[in-house]
Amino acid sequence: MIALLSECFARGELTVEEFEDRVTSVHGAETQQALRDVAADLSPAELAEHVMPLPLALEAPKEGSAVAIFGGSKRKGAWAVPRRLRVLAVFGGAELDFRDAQLPAGIVEVDVTAVMGGVEIIVPPTLQVDVGGTAILGGFEELYRVPSGPQGEVPRLIIRGLAFMGGVQIETRLRGESPREAHRRRRRERREGRRGHRHRGGAA
Repeated sequence: MIALLSECFARGELTVEEFEDRVTSVHGAETQQALRDVAADLSPAELAEHVMPLPLALEAPKEGSAVAIFGGSKRKGAWAVPRRLRVLAVFGGAELDFRDAQLPAGIVEVDVTAVMGGVEIIVPPTLQVDVGGTAILGGFEELYRVPSGPQGEVPRLIIRGLAFMGGVQIETRLRGESPREAHRRRRRERREGRRGHRHRGGAA
């Protein structure tokens, strides 16, 4: 795409500002469609020649793994989430932070196994989540948050697995929020909720 834009700039079809703006958009593109949109007003033949042969490297990977054995594993920031992610924590800890992650539309499966270890999963409040697992001498926190309406166009995280003498914890945090800030926010929301309940009860 950058080669195509360079050719158009050389032929005088783009100004310096237009060329710089489009190159910036190319670097920020996360899908092939986003790349095509950068040059939607250019010749279709040129666009097909430059863009269509691109591999599907920008699409979500099908499978991935996070392994923590006598150690730790972290996934945070703008990481690309695969369609299916296997997480293994044995005498170790794994942390998955989905707040800034690049999630594909549709279902994303996370298979978790925690054996004498722990897995912490951090999700934003807007993400659809469905959690269900088995805990043997351990804990597997459950969360179900699937808004009504069409679900095929937005990400949906399905977490399943086993915690044997270990734990799997799912926590909702705002973007950029620390564990302490999240704890304070939840306490504040509970207090405000109780005050609102008493107010409604008194009014009744």
